[in-house]
Order: sequence, then structure tokens, then C-alpha cells
Amino acid sequence: MPTQVSRRRLAQLALGGIAIVTAMPAQAEPAADFYRGKSISLVIGNTVGNDYDYRARLLARHIGKHIPGNPAVVPRNMPGAGGLVAANWMAKLAPQDGTSLFMIASPHPAGQAMALPNVQYDVRAFHWIGNTIDTPNVINAWHTSDVRTIADAMQRELVLGGTTGTNSVVYPAVLNALVGTHFKVVTGYPGGGELNLAMERGEIQGRGSNSWASWKSTKPQWLAEKKIIILVQIALKRAADLPDVPLLLELAKNDFDRKVLTFLSADTAISRAVVTTPNVPADRVEVLRRAFDATMRDKAFLAEAAEAKMDIVPSTGEVSQQVAQSIIDTDPAVVARARDLVNAVAK
Repeated sequence: MPTQVSRRRLAQLALGGIAIVTAMPAQAEPAADFYRGKSISLVIGNTVGNDYDYRARLLARHIGKHIPGNPAVVPRNMPGAGGLVAANWMAKLAPQDGTSLFMIASPHPAGQAMALPNVQYDVRAFHWIGNTIDTPNVINAWHTSDVRTIADAMQRELVLGGTTGTNSVVYPAVLNALVGTHFKVVTGYPGGGELNLAMERGEIQGRGSNSWASWKSTKPQWLAEKKIIILVQIALKRAADLPDVPLLLELAKNDFDRKVLTFLSADTAISRAVVTTPNVPADRVEVLRRAFDATMRDKAFLAEAAEAKMDIVPSTGEVSQQVAQSIIDTDPAVVARARDLVNAVAK
């Protein structure tokens, strides 16, 4: 369980360079018998009070009744390094028997493809259980700034807040390099809640990234009051309710840059997906996938999501696994260029 691992041990795992023996595959046992009386951890690689956290907790309240044996599903926050701590924990330390689930951060497949530092997971080895939403990430300005469009950001500086190791730092840097914006990113904020407070206090003038679905579920009043201005959306297609906001890939100045920006946008198709560990017996993976699918149709689940203004546009575990694989399989030349841009951010 995450609570059994010391903070220092987790930090060491996130920093890499440690050889760890993965647990042996679980012995076969009928899934209905296996899960009866068990507790499943649903790990969240972020702080509390954001869309990952809200969605994982909502899922935890409902999915257990669709799993044979009705196990308890317990959400557990394990923040650190933009979800890297949790992803590495799932790959190397978590029980390999189907009792650990993880709401994986959407940038993790691209992070693996680019061979970013300290990545010890393999998204192809995870078993993808399902995805709750296909939604853009967005860059926004706060209403007190004088930037109203992405064109404005090409003319004057906008100070954005970000969390180290996440797309909130990567997207603005890539736009600066390939499009000519003048974003300045202030890092050091641990999560979305802290970034929102920083905007309200005037410390920053916007956020380098947030899910559009997250804005709608966590800050609907800000949208109604037009306190945030969406400058660009990162996805493969424009959201129906953001028809006039340009896509990141539409800002490319040539075909190769468009391919790079498409690669960096592809993970939004699996924005809030759930995985389990490698080596889980196939019948348990099947049980978890079908339980996820049933939860996405559950009237009580959907009613609670609607009350929280949380969009649910699900895809199956099988489809989610294919999307993750397609990101890993991107043209190496495109991946190399994206890696150079991302590595420049870390310098």
C-alpha cells in the first residue's frame, strides 16, 4: 500500500538509479473468489482538490459494486514529480495482483517515448482498465492580465504558473520555441489548487496547463464570471464548447513542427485513464475492465458526476491501451525533436 512506503523511499524511486525486483506474477484464482473481502487501492499521483483527485474518488465510490466479490476501493494520494512517483511505484513496488489501480497522468506515455529522466514504468506493461474523458488541456490567462488571445501572447509577456515536471511547464516552452509566444513560467507550485490561489493573489497571470474538463468541474463559477481566458487548447480536435480557441497543432509553422505538436497533443485522448500493474492475471484484468465499463453506465455514478459538473466521455481499457501504444510508436525523429524541446525546459 502507498501508506506503507516511506516518503524517503518514494523520493528515491522517483529519482531513479535503483534496481528493484518486481513482484512475481500472482497465482491464478477465480476473480470472484479473489476479490471477496479484499481492499483495492486507487492511487492518485496528485494532491487533493483537482480533477484527477475528484474523478478517482468518484470512481472509487462506485466501481466496487461492479467487481465480483464487491471489494472496498480506497483512494490514496501519492503526489510527487507530476505523478512520476506514483507511476514508478505502480511499476516496481505495488502488489502485482490486481489490488492496485492508478489514475495515470496523461503525459506518462509521451514521457516514456521521449525517455525522460527517472522513468521506470512502461505504459505497455500496465493493463489499461478504462478512460473517463477525452478532453483538451488548455493554457489560460487570468482576467486581470491584458492578454486575451494567443496572438496577444506573441506580442507581450504573460507570467504563467506551473508544476515542475508537468505539461504546465512544457506547453508554454514549446510555444515559445516553435510559435513565438512570450510566456514566462514560474514553477514550484505543487498542484492545481496552489496555482489557482496564486492567480487570485496576483502572483501569476495564468496557468501553463489544466484540463478543460477540470476547469468545468472545479471552477464553474470562474467560467461563468469569465475570470479565465482560454488561449489555446491541446488536443487532436477542437472541443465542441471551445470552437473559437485554436489547437496547439494549428499554430505550427511547418509540417514537421505540426507532427511534433500532434505528438505532444495525443495523450489528451486518454486524459483521465485508470491502469493496473503488470503481471495481473488476465481474468482479473477482464473483470476490472468490465467493472469500469459498467460504472461508466451506472445511473448513480452518472448522476453524481453531473451534479459535480464533471464530463464523462469514456473509452474502454482496450482502446486506451491502443492509444498509449500509438504514442510510444511515434516516428523517432518526431519524438527526438519533442525530447529536445522538453529537455531544454529542464536546463
